[in-house]
Amino acid sequence: MRFLHFGTPVAVRSQSCRSRAPARHPERPVRYWCRDGSMSVVATIRCANCSATNRVPREKLEQGFKARCGRCKRPLPVAAAAPLTVTDATFSAAVEQSPLPVLVDAWAAWCGPCRMIARMVDELAAELVGQVRVAKLNVDENPATASRFAIRSIPTLLVIAGGREVDRIVGVQSKSAIRARLERVLTSPRR
Repeated sequence: MRFLHFGTPVAVRSQSCRSRAPARHPERPVRYWCRDGSMSVVATIRCANCSATNRVPREKLEQGFKARCGRCKRPLPVAAAAPLTVTDATFSAAVEQSPLPVLVDAWAAWCGPCRMIARMVDELAAELVGQVRVAKLNVDENPATASRFAIRSIPTLLVIAGGREVDRIVGVQSKSAIRARLERVLTSPRR
């Protein structure tokens, strides 16, 4: 028996990791202590059927296990590794109401620097699945959202958390610089 979550006894089954403390912010990555003393990061996946937020160990996803919703027992969508294409019509539902922080890539088809940064954004989407949602917004096809956020030059990366813009990266940056800015948002306390 192990004591977790304020002394509640929980029997240890075949799982290798258990939570050390209850999550206060379900949209942030939760760290689990493993039996070997290492820490594991947990992806947060929202069920498309019942809208329940589920915490799934990323190692299990990388090993090919299929995640199921804890409430309705249906398979969870794990294809969130690819960036989501947003429009003026879907921006509010997909970005502003997201339980995770969202990195929005504002781009245009004719922009050379946008094509340079696109590969890095795709890689970050795969690496930070469950921690950050990545969306792409074509500013030529969606001028209302582009003018609402005052996007004057591209490529522009917006970091939106809790429905508000918390950071903006203008121009081409290195992947490590973008990741550092995202990590700062992930580790900052919620306002």
